[in-house]
Amino acid sequence: MAQTSSSLRFTVRRREPELVRPAGPTPHELKLLSDIDDQEGLRFHIPVIQFYSHDPATRGKDPVAVIRHALAETLVPYYPFAGRLREAAGRKLAVECTGEGVLFIEADAEVRLADFGELLQPPFPCLEELLFDVPGSNSVLHSPLLLIQVTRLQCGGFIFALRLHHCMSDAPGLVQFMSAVGEIARGASAPSVAPVWERHVLNARTPPRVTCTHREYEEVVDTKGTIIPLDDMAHRSFFFGRGEMHALRRHAPPHLRDSCSGFEILTACLWKCRTAALRPDPEEEMRIICIVNARAKFDPPLPRGYYGNAFAFPAAVAAAGDLCREPLGFALELVRKAKGDVTEEYMRSVADTMAVTGRRHFTVVRSYLVSDVTRAGFDAVDFGWGKAAYGGPAKGGVGAIPGVASFYIPFTNKEGEKGIVLPICLPAEAMERFVSELEAMLKGPPAAGAAKKSTFVLSAL
Repeated sequence: MAQTSSSLRFTVRRREPELVRPAGPTPHELKLLSDIDDQEGLRFHIPVIQFYSHDPATRGKDPVAVIRHALAETLVPYYPFAGRLREAAGRKLAVECTGEGVLFIEADAEVRLADFGELLQPPFPCLEELLFDVPGSNSVLHSPLLLIQVTRLQCGGFIFALRLHHCMSDAPGLVQFMSAVGEIARGASAPSVAPVWERHVLNARTPPRVTCTHREYEEVVDTKGTIIPLDDMAHRSFFFGRGEMHALRRHAPPHLRDSCSGFEILTACLWKCRTAALRPDPEEEMRIICIVNARAKFDPPLPRGYYGNAFAFPAAVAAAGDLCREPLGFALELVRKAKGDVTEEYMRSVADTMAVTGRRHFTVVRSYLVSDVTRAGFDAVDFGWGKAAYGGPAKGGVGAIPGVASFYIPFTNKEGEKGIVLPICLPAEAMERFVSELEAMLKGPPAAGAAKKSTFVLSAL
């Protein structure tokens, strides 16, 4: 079930980083981000990694050259990615479309795709070599908005790794851009979906009016040192296939067992197990923050081709003692309600909240954030070598506060079973307790009324 860091080590030879500029002329202009884009909690770079197998039909083609050329062509319609972020009054972010380009690294690794074996899931060995952090390139302002490294493998396959400034796009927006690069790499003259900027549609109203309760942005004082310490962190991935999901559903109350989504049942389970593993005081409030794609919540929907951030961070809140003692249905009901709160009005209210609070960061004290990218389409991105053997976030725990976030990533295990792989980052001792709590839930009975209370022992860290 669990996957830990690997002992696999290999050498990566990188050429000097270069700037890939748009292949044709582009406007030099200032384009404002939306009030959903430029909130504090998105002011970081997020890593994505794609593994591709050798394809005999591509003999004689160099993935580095193919992707570099396609990237330059794609940056013509997606020219804001070739610019740099600037900050104006009120901490408002804008892209100066300078055409300076995106960072690109060509590399070769002394390893074959098969050498990764069962390790084709986060955490990846030698990730820092496959997505090199070019010194001075990762600041919020005045830095390249994209860094891409293409690494050839000895078997003829390759690894495409990317780092994106999150203020520019969410997962659907990034996949749209990557798919456009893939289409041009495969011979298209232009992307099949034209990019749409239109960030003003998610700006705050004039005057701003906060109409919803946003517990995800509450200012919480960390009085008991419960922000996760960054030393001695353990990274593991967990696979949830049909059997594991069925086992978790047995813990749901009868009226929700068949109607709740896989995201809801898994999120409730992780919130409960992770809380028990961290051992906070029973009265402390714990948050689960769910990323909810709001594109379909608008009437009319956001325009096709919109590649900005269009999601909310709704939060469910409960006392640690209640989370650990009550049956899973308690957490499940709270998760379902938080997800259901997201409407068009909720998104308008979030934008207004950003305008009146100075772009406040989402709450990180005693919080856990989960993002489902199983339908984002990372694995379907095709540069001419077919679909990715793995495609998606490069690791869990990313963001301004490491250890707070996890992703649900589509994955096929060695038996060919499709499911979800979940990277988690926790302090080492808490990770061992988390594994024990999760295994107990996967093996444990409840079914019938599924209302059995737990007797977890809680103490302060």
